Amino acid sequence: MGEKKMEWAQNCITSGFQALEQILQHTAGRYCVGDEVSMADLCLVPQVANAERFEVDMGPYPTITRINKALLELEAFKITHPSRQPDTPAELRA
Repeated sequence: MGEKKMEWAQNCITSGFQALEQILQHTAGRYCVGDEVSMADLCLVPQVANAERFEVDMGPYPTITRINKALLELEAFKITHPSRQPDTPAELRA
């Protein structure tokens, strides 16, 4: 990607989050699909971590932000967060 890596990542993440935010308006409870953790939630946390890594403005995605915050309150999500993995580059570690 070279010099365009940041821009490319932001465009991809933003495109996906725009669609997901609309879908979550119909499916979300405490989490992505109601009030029980689902596969969608397992995918959400790492994607939000990528969004933060690539400096995506999360302002337009209040539902995604709310759900991610709720998920990160759960111990399983805290200990498996991408920033806590053994192969995470030092500059991205928690």
